[in-house]
Parts: sequence; C-alpha cells; structure tokens
Amino acid sequence: MENKFSFGENSLNKFIGVHPKLVKFMQELIKISPYDFKILAGVRTPEEQNKLYQQGRTTKGPIVTKVDGYKQKSNHQPKFDGYGYAIDIGVIVDGKYKGDWKDFHYYQDIYDIAKKTGLLEKYEIEWGGNCWKSFKDAPHWQIKGADKIAFE
Repeated sequence: MENKFSFGENSLNKFIGVHPKLVKFMQELIKISPYDFKILAGVRTPEEQNKLYQQGRTTKGPIVTKVDGYKQKSNHQPKFDGYGYAIDIGVIVDGKYKGDWKDFHYYQDIYDIAKKTGLLEKYEIEWGGNCWKSFKDAPHWQIKGADKIAFE
C-alpha cells in the first residue's frame, strides 16, 4: 500500500551526484515508508566531510563520523565513477525532525519495511543502523560493498 509521502525540492537536489541505484531505492522507499523523511545529505566534498568530522572534536556538538574526508574518505564522497554511494535521511513525524538517539526506532521501522518488501536486496543497499558493529548511524544508507569501491 502506497502512502502520501514524496520528496520536496531540497531533497531532490541532494540526489545530484548520487549513484542512480541509490536514488531509485530512495524513490521507492519513500512511497512505502511508514514515516515521511527528507534527504539530509547526498554527495559531500572533502571539506564538508571534514567539517562534520571536526564536530565534537574542535567544534561544538556530538561526534557524528569517524571519517575526516582526507585521510579516510566517506562513501558520501565521489568514487572513481564520479558518484557518491551514500545518503543520509531525516525522519519527520508530526512535522518535526526526529534525529536523536531516542528516535532510532523510526529509522528501524523504515529499514524493516525496506527489508520486508525486498527493496534492500533489489538495489543492494545496506543501512547504517546495522552494517557496522562499532557504530550505529541510523540516518545512513549506502550501496552494499561501497567501502570496497575505489575513490576518484
């Protein structure tokens, strides 16, 4: 059963430079998701990635990444084919962004529907909420095996 959710212009603009397989996955996922969500991040420059890395280290805020964008690159950064292989989403419930750790269950529910309907397998996608043992990144989705794909 399809719902009423769709992407706004800001989300659609964040698809620019993202691998087409991941874009198609997101376009199908929004139609079956139990919650509305927006695209928070698609492709990042090394500078943008490093700014996130500095958060919780040299700037205020919680640590959100272990990847500095230079020595270690993010799957949000373009690979050899020019595409970014990761997207971050933000769940919206009753018009409010849900991004705290206590909101993990919203992201889990979206993952569960993607798994149940076969979308993960169809597009070979993995979720940051369960693809690393040491770090749960609920907003993060990427093409399976992206960590093994060469950068530019």
